[in-house]
Amino acid sequence: MKAADLKTADVNVADFHVADFHAAAFRSADRWRRKLATALLASAGMGLAAGAMAAAPAPYAITPELVTAATAEKKVVFYTSTDVAVAQGLAQEFQKEYPGITVQVERSGSERVFQRLGQEYSTGIHNADVIETSDAVNFVYFKQQGWLRPMVPKIVADKWPASARDADGYYAAYRAHLSVMAYNTTLMKDADAPKTWTDLLDPRYKGKMVKAHPGYSGTIMTSTYILSQLLGWEYFEKLGKQDIMQVQSSTEPPKKLAEKERALQVDGNEYNIFRLQDQGVPLKIVYPPEGTPIAIGNAGVLKDAPHPNAAKLFYAFIFSTQAQQINSDTGGLRSFNPDVKEKASRTPLSSIKVLNSDPVKVLPQIQTIKSNYEKYFGT
Repeated sequence: MKAADLKTADVNVADFHVADFHAAAFRSADRWRRKLATALLASAGMGLAAGAMAAAPAPYAITPELVTAATAEKKVVFYTSTDVAVAQGLAQEFQKEYPGITVQVERSGSERVFQRLGQEYSTGIHNADVIETSDAVNFVYFKQQGWLRPMVPKIVADKWPASARDADGYYAAYRAHLSVMAYNTTLMKDADAPKTWTDLLDPRYKGKMVKAHPGYSGTIMTSTYILSQLLGWEYFEKLGKQDIMQVQSSTEPPKKLAEKERALQVDGNEYNIFRLQDQGVPLKIVYPPEGTPIAIGNAGVLKDAPHPNAAKLFYAFIFSTQAQQINSDTGGLRSFNPDVKEKASRTPLSSIKVLNSDPVKVLPQIQTIKSNYEKYFGT
């Protein structure tokens, strides 16, 4: 996929949401919601934090000296919301390239990753080296709090469009994916499959669908917001009466299709569908004419990373053409690296109507989104 294919994405602040934060971690949800609002305003150019940031550091390359220093640290800890199999696959490739360093992958949904880092940093615990989530506003907040170390791999400086990286060098877009409708062709014929979002309201699909939860997944919060704006909450009220299986992460609906627990997914990430298709699972994606929501996964290095050199090396590696091609080939992720070649069997983004969310508009709707969703689908 070429960078131009992603030009419509709201990279720096896309996929924004705020879920319920545990009191032990954040004292009160309202307090943290206000802080996130401040970060969002800063990202929108209102001068609250951006003006205090220094210029991005000079791009760096992987050198023998960096490899030696990283190897001496022996380990790197990666917090991520990418599907665990994909993240582990990337970790294994890194370990093959740099056999003296072990990658510890800690995977959870975007909101859980955000909560965990907030808990740790608020109590002076620094476990993570590199962090990645599909909720881009997390990185606006991390940057404002001073939790990230500015760092720009040379390939990001050379290849990534300006819209896909922080101007001050604190993070960059590691991946992109869509939240898609899909079905198992052994359980549903092509002729019977839905073509539009509103088709899902047809009684013939009742009891056949699976859906992820916006309180757990940043990807699903984005798609819920977009579709509520596009179709109204009446759409979700009707959809909630369709006896839908509710799961948490956007990684789960594709797996439920593969296991034949449900024939049709309302939402779920595109890359897991690609991975299952590559394994021969008979799944098909539906890109409705109304459009399909997109999510951007940023990555950054933590300022207080316990393994700073290993973090710097791993961070450069995950943006390399080698790693990004692996993510595309075996992980099904979309890349901002123009040298990455997607499989011919996949629909290019240039052929899909991509729907983006505006975080400034999402913010005042967060509680409405959560309360309405839980009213129609449960917690």
